[in-house]
Amino acid sequence: MATVCFEGRSVTVADGEKILACCEEMGVPFGCQDGLCGTCIVTVPKGSDNLAPRNDKEVDMDLDEGQRLACQCVIVSGEVHIVAA
Repeated sequence: MATVCFEGRSVTVADGEKILACCEEMGVPFGCQDGLCGTCIVTVPKGSDNLAPRNDKEVDMDLDEGQRLACQCVIVSGEVHIVAA
């Protein structure tokens, strides 16, 4: 099991799952949930190596280093800390 941490809260997620549901539960803002609007951009200050590589939608968004789309991220394992961008 993996863990996503946001604003002092932690939620356990199955390895290999998208983090969208747990981020939504913890209060990360979402819009389209399809990687098109950028509302859910988060910064990953710790644990980015525990996430799967950026998918095409994240690459197309041209995010800054350390930023990800919470609606598209897949956690491989371990612990990931996110901060709203």
